[in-house]
Amino acid sequence: MNDNTHADAPILGQSVLTFFKRSWWAFLLGGIASTLFGLLALAAPGTALVVLALYFAASILIDGAVNVAGAIQNRGHEGWWVMLIFGIAGILIGGYALLNPPVSVAALIMLASIAALILGIALMTLGYKIRAATEREWMLYLAGALSIAFGIAMTLHPMFAGLSLALIAGAWALIVGVLRIMIAFKVRKLTTTVGKQLRAVS
Repeated sequence: MNDNTHADAPILGQSVLTFFKRSWWAFLLGGIASTLFGLLALAAPGTALVVLALYFAASILIDGAVNVAGAIQNRGHEGWWVMLIFGIAGILIGGYALLNPPVSVAALIMLASIAALILGIALMTLGYKIRAATEREWMLYLAGALSIAFGIAMTLHPMFAGLSLALIAGAWALIVGVLRIMIAFKVRKLTTTVGKQLRAVS
């Protein structure tokens, strides 16, 4: 049993090494794309907001197409037409939003404001429920109140909030992009290290 374990280890390690050799560039390209978007968002938040909105609309369109395909493939099952209706609706809404960027921007801001309000209410509710177990529930109250305030601000001043959303997304994309680039070079370096270890074991 031990012999088999030692015999399989190099094979498993070699497969992981091969995967790393073939995929490190994907980390690099993804990191570069994310970094470029982050820089764009910080330099021109209005443009970045439109890009985010179009991506949001495209995701609705693609989801609708997937639902339509799934409904057609399962049309022999009960309720398949419900998925078909949702899919067609997604295609129509996503397609219309793609052709009308202002609609995409408005929909994205509305969705973000609703999400912020729901998150704020959830955090404050959680703080109320755990108030007997901790003295730090005020942190949840504060986070919840800030989230609710942000959601209300986005509703009352959508364009200002939209630009703020783009800046936040840009900062996040820039940080994640730099980290992904660093990971790519780490993974590339790892292939050499693992290769030496595998040759030493064999």
